[in-house]
Amino acid sequence: MEVTFKKARLVGDRSATPSEDIQDEGDEGSSGPDPFGWWALPEPALLMIFEQLTVVDLLKASRCCRRWHSIAKDDLLWRHKFQEHFRASPSIPLKPGAESWRSEYRRLSMHIPFVQAQRLEPTVENNHGHTHQVLHVSFAHNGEMFSTCSKDGYVIIWNAKHPCSEKYAHNMKQFSWKYSQYSQFNQSDTLLLVSGVHFGSPQSTSGEIAVFYLGATESHLRCRVVNRPYDIFGTWFSDQYLISGDLHWLAHLVSTSVLWLNKANQEIDSEHVPIMSQLYKFYNRNASSVRAIMVARCPWLDESNDPLARLTEGEPEGESAALPAQSSDQGTSSQASGNPLSHAASLRRTRSATPEENYLPDISERRSRTRPGDATIHYLEEYRKAVASANEPSEDDEEELNSMDVQEEYDEMENSMPKYLIFSTGSKTFTPHQIGFKRIRNVYFPKKLDPGPSLKERIAAKRAAEQQQQQTPRTDPDWWNYESVKDRFDNVDKVIDLHGHIIGMALSPDHRYLYVNTRPWPKNYVITNPLEPPPIAQEIDIHVIDLMTLKRVGNMLRAHKAYTPSTECFFIFLDVCEEYVASGAEDQHAYLWDRYYGISLAKFKHSDVVNSVAFNPHDSEMLVTTSDDYTIKVWRSRAKAKEFNIPNNVSESFELKPKN
Repeated sequence: MEVTFKKARLVGDRSATPSEDIQDEGDEGSSGPDPFGWWALPEPALLMIFEQLTVVDLLKASRCCRRWHSIAKDDLLWRHKFQEHFRASPSIPLKPGAESWRSEYRRLSMHIPFVQAQRLEPTVENNHGHTHQVLHVSFAHNGEMFSTCSKDGYVIIWNAKHPCSEKYAHNMKQFSWKYSQYSQFNQSDTLLLVSGVHFGSPQSTSGEIAVFYLGATESHLRCRVVNRPYDIFGTWFSDQYLISGDLHWLAHLVSTSVLWLNKANQEIDSEHVPIMSQLYKFYNRNASSVRAIMVARCPWLDESNDPLARLTEGEPEGESAALPAQSSDQGTSSQASGNPLSHAASLRRTRSATPEENYLPDISERRSRTRPGDATIHYLEEYRKAVASANEPSEDDEEELNSMDVQEEYDEMENSMPKYLIFSTGSKTFTPHQIGFKRIRNVYFPKKLDPGPSLKERIAAKRAAEQQQQQTPRTDPDWWNYESVKDRFDNVDKVIDLHGHIIGMALSPDHRYLYVNTRPWPKNYVITNPLEPPPIAQEIDIHVIDLMTLKRVGNMLRAHKAYTPSTECFFIFLDVCEEYVASGAEDQHAYLWDRYYGISLAKFKHSDVVNSVAFNPHDSEMLVTTSDDYTIKVWRSRAKAKEFNIPNNVSESFELKPKN
């Protein structure tokens, strides 16, 4: 081997230029009369050398000749480079559907959002953008628009095509809103649900939902719906119906959350046509309530594959069906950071209990991270098996989905599509620490209002009731005793306790997995007063729940930072696309992870709390982040930056790589 190296150096000194070498690389045997050239190195030796090279040098070496080019594409070599560079676990196989380890290396190097393409804020030349903290961002399903909500009271709809530009803007303060906090496009991207907080006393938790029509050239208001507390947010039930909420106090620390199904337009033809109908009514204890509702479309869910049925047969349900709802009586000043949770007002101590079977033990207690963003999403093996099987669609599945789409055209309530209602709630304290699941079945929206009894009949009924009350005094229900009043409420099918303050939730694009941001409580902490929640950690954990089994299949501990105490904690929204997971954080950065490998990839800089992030559903190389620094930042991949001739501005984005 030593002779070979010496001969190679001599040959290299006399050899032609690199361009000539590339031109003559067609035939391995035509590299010259010298049989001991570098090109003739045994493949194992060459691979050992290539392993020691940086990726840049390896790519340069692959251009020397065809043989080196072929060997440099060795998949085991690139698997080693991938695992070394991105700190991926050797036990994780290649992502199903990926071409090779080399293509995966290229994807995570060139096709992740990384270059700051735009900074959307008002300027002297352009008055587009927000003038206060930007709380939320969401994309249209077609990827052509996104909307942002801010404490300046505006909701702005933007064109997503580069360069992004303002399309529509609505000032919600004309409706006595303090600020807009959340938005969501309907399935056809023709309507936008906007949720906001009303002006009022510091103890007020009143909110409202507004629905706007989005046309090609104009946008206008369709309807407004009361929403209380405001952090229920609201969500689309189907393309033309939405869910709102209301809260009613029954007794000290006890309330009920009523969820309403609403038409997304104001009925003007007849006063006998209803525009809202009660959907569910849940029991809340210990000053808790239903918050952050969302609807998951679950085409895989049927009677033969129902995790709730398995839970009923094989596991004790305990009190998991008895949901606490929150009392929210305290708003915050518009100068406060982020979008705060609604809070309980002055209430006294009470006892709470949560069944132990609702706890989920930590998949990993790896809390030795020293830097935020270094954390990895740790999945159970069943998660990657499910990803692999999901990557192999069958013709039957496609036919079933196509037939379901056809049915939906005639199914206004989408009863042919199995769904879960998902929300955060609590049972031990007013802060949300549990996730509730309710299987939505056979929803009926009345076509005509029941006129009810006539005036004469109502007067007669009232007199009869008064006479009966004189004979037998009315006794009020014992609202503290759930067992005695549970027939008045809807059961929650499943409750998962995450033992921490839930501050954000997001569904994967296929609605199979639920990702949850939490700020954990101290381990084994005992709550004695529901109005005094436990102290919360400065780190934010991310949990992953499989909606097919309703079990946790992954988590990431100490994913990123937060600093506010429990009483001032606000929402940090995360988002999930096919390839990546992203989240805001209180440490003035947004974070990006690869969804399958679980590895941290990058962080994106702001000058204040990052409240929300959103991927373009049709282009995972585009990410939008919003912050308390009044800005909206649009991040695109290096490949897209080159395609759009965007300056390679990476001064505010950082790759999360191991220390050398």
